Amino acid sequence: MVFGIAGQDHQLQSGKEQKVIPIFYHVDPFEVRNQKGIFEEAFALHEENADEEKKEKIRRWKTAMREAGNLAGYHVEDNYESKIIDDIIEEIHGIIPKVLDVNDNNVGMDSHLETLISSLNIHLNGVRMVGVYGLGGIGKTTIITALHNKISNRFRSISFLTNVREKSTKDSSILKLQQLLDDTLGVRGQMTFKNIHEGIKVIKDRLSSKTVLVFLNDIDDLRQLVHLVGKHSWFGHGSRIVITTRKKYLLMAHGVDYMSEVDKLNNVKALQLFCSYAFKQHLPKKCYRDLSIHIVQYADGLPLALKVLGSLLFRKGVKGWKIELKKLEQVPNMEITNVLKISYGRLDDTQKMIFLDIACFLKGNNMEAVTTILDGSEFNAESGIKALMDRCFIAISKDKMIEMHDLLTQMDKEIVYKECPNEPLREAGYRDIWMFIEY
Repeated sequence: MVFGIAGQDHQLQSGKEQKVIPIFYHVDPFEVRNQKGIFEEAFALHEENADEEKKEKIRRWKTAMREAGNLAGYHVEDNYESKIIDDIIEEIHGIIPKVLDVNDNNVGMDSHLETLISSLNIHLNGVRMVGVYGLGGIGKTTIITALHNKISNRFRSISFLTNVREKSTKDSSILKLQQLLDDTLGVRGQMTFKNIHEGIKVIKDRLSSKTVLVFLNDIDDLRQLVHLVGKHSWFGHGSRIVITTRKKYLLMAHGVDYMSEVDKLNNVKALQLFCSYAFKQHLPKKCYRDLSIHIVQYADGLPLALKVLGSLLFRKGVKGWKIELKKLEQVPNMEITNVLKISYGRLDDTQKMIFLDIACFLKGNNMEAVTTILDGSEFNAESGIKALMDRCFIAISKDKMIEMHDLLTQMDKEIVYKECPNEPLREAGYRDIWMFIEY
């Protein structure tokens, strides 16, 4: 008897990306391939008095059996069947790609997904590293999760390392190396090494001839890239590495082949995303239209804010919406602010001061003028502004104006207020800027 996993005849294999694993159960593959023995007898019986339709069906089955007999599979004869079953299960687990959980409400992500797929050039040989960067909460993780589900069926060895930033200690780097090797080599718990250098050597030795797909989510330090995906030569031809970070300069320093920034959503897409959470549909209900537009303006195209606020307002009445809006105008939503504060907490003191100055006073002004003002406050303005740009805290428009997301501005004012609640703008260390504006 012959069993086929992933299909019953050759039509499933031709024209579709499916793998057939024949199992020759107490039958010789030679007899299957050449229709000898019991197969020859069976076909002869079927061919007797067969009409044209039946003859065509027999021809198809012969072709399918010939192809199955030529495929590598499992020959079950006198072997222990339980052992064969375990081997088959292990192989199938390696073939079938894992589908990661990703929210269905991914409005505005299609264009980013298409850009990334194109930049990966999967059809080409060689190793390629691609970086995705942007502000916290902008949707980087959602995009690469959807990317994983889209392309993982083209790779046998896959690793998706999450929240690398949150575990950036020496021991955690070793654990991430172990996970990378466990995932790509299929050797759960068998890889152990004493230090990072041993782990790197194992990657070079074992993965340099293997085609892998690796995702590194939320990189925060160049050492994480150096330890996990140090060089293209560590991986076999056809390998693809996808990296997300809030820091553009890390991708530049590591020499990735392509970088893509995730921008905030435009007003139309933002409204659709918000409504998908607030109303479970893509348009606002009539009596909520103006309130919805107000919320979308507040979120300023940040997907995280749109999802959080949409979920918060779901099934609340108009009065409840107005109460929440009033609260947001006075105190920012902490779930959103905490995500944004992660990047702020990793700035040095000078960069923090420059960030707060720009948010409080200088947002929307000409970059050259802002640089002059900050230099007058004895800051290294050029270095500080570049650091903020690299972390996606600010952007420079075509007409050289400094732009900042509205929620970052609100977060900044909250920080200043907590530092100096009585007279925040004058007493939080910004006297030079204050005097410049007053006079």
